[in-house]
Amino acid sequence: MALLSTASNPGVIQRFTPRFELLPFVDLIWQYNGLVQAHALERVLPTGNMQMIINLAEDRTRKYDAGDLTRVERHPGSIISGPHSGVFVIDTQQASVLGVAFAPGGAAPFLGMPASEVRDLHVSLEDIWGTSAAGLRERLVEAEPHDRFGLLEHWLIQQAFGDLSRHPAVTYALTEFSGVPHTRTVSAVTDRVGLSSRRFIEVFNDEVGLTPKLYCRIQRFQHAIRLAHQNEDVDWADLAARVGYYDQSHLIREFQEFSGLSPSAYLKDRGIHLNHVPLSA
Repeated sequence: MALLSTASNPGVIQRFTPRFELLPFVDLIWQYNGLVQAHALERVLPTGNMQMIINLAEDRTRKYDAGDLTRVERHPGSIISGPHSGVFVIDTQQASVLGVAFAPGGAAPFLGMPASEVRDLHVSLEDIWGTSAAGLRERLVEAEPHDRFGLLEHWLIQQAFGDLSRHPAVTYALTEFSGVPHTRTVSAVTDRVGLSSRRFIEVFNDEVGLTPKLYCRIQRFQHAIRLAHQNEDVDWADLAARVGYYDQSHLIREFQEFSGLSPSAYLKDRGIHLNHVPLSA
């Protein structure tokens, strides 16, 4: 494992790249301890990817409805956060957290079920992996911080169903869809992978948890906020054209659907982290 950034002080995030056999499936493993933030709640924007979240501070997690903060889902402290198609809200009291950021479609070999079954959901690790997940959080809490990464890596590899492999059509499609604005339409990719449209959507949905069209829309939105996040003043019409929207109004509609915010409100409220937006009081 390569250490990307160290955390000698509380509140600084540690990020580790996974071992070789996990690299096609896991982008990174991360943790932070004792992070204190000024805001109580923050929006989490959709990325098209899954995360494993383990709350080391308490054996629970909370997920709030972005449209009605009185609606709260309470889950155990160890969960899979499936690929989301819209925004949700979390509190910032979860100050010591360990997580696995899966690559697009990367969780599929470990789930033992279609990824679409956890779309827009937080699901307990025990509901997915049963007794093999029991006690994992306690072992991680008791471990030294620098030992947690290897422990979690080893556990994750043990959960793989069969060989660590992916459907070649999905691998090809994810590579093609990574260009923004997209140089390949969904139909063009379907033609090249040699599958019927229906079959391609099925295998993509099974591994990624989203349809190809929805996944591409979320990636275009992600590209837009990456560009916006870097600047104080944004020419939204120019940005819309650069990332492949029809026009500025198209960009505004997509922003509203995926973040619950207008582009200008995102720019005003943005925080340090691209996809975590402090919630205005």
